[in-house]
Amino acid sequence: MHSFGYRANALLTFAVTILALMCAMASISDNFNHPTPSAHVQVLNINWFQKQPNGNDEVSMTLNVSADLQSLFTWNTKQVFVFLAAEYETPKNSLNQISLWDGIIPSKEHAKFLIHTSNKYRFIDQGSNLRGKEFNLTLHWHVMPKTGKMFADKIVIPGYRLPEEYR
Repeated sequence: MHSFGYRANALLTFAVTILALMCAMASISDNFNHPTPSAHVQVLNINWFQKQPNGNDEVSMTLNVSADLQSLFTWNTKQVFVFLAAEYETPKNSLNQISLWDGIIPSKEHAKFLIHTSNKYRFIDQGSNLRGKEFNLTLHWHVMPKTGKMFADKIVIPGYRLPEEYR
């Protein structure tokens, strides 16, 4: 006969194995979801565009950010982290990314939104590279699941340009 400790160990091992298998199946089943999020960003106003005393360019904008990210939510989604970034090129760097706004979407009910805001974080470039600069606004998101690996993607919205002169 087997001892009580041996039987408890076998039962616990079996239970943990089944739990791990269920978590793996749940994580894999989430891969069959093909989300179709949409986003639109409108620059309503350049509040100010100035050269700082240290020589860096700084911009403040008023934005309308609308998005429908409901398709990102499945039974396995805990929350979605979203941020809007300005992306542009300079002679020194092929990609410059500056986060302008971010937020956490806790549920599917909050995943369709329209936000009217100024950039939450400062839009600064080291140097005088922003005058007349073309840039893209990119909405990034990171889906944080209850189990499994994180998923990230983005929507690039091209066609924005900063003014030629400081305001």
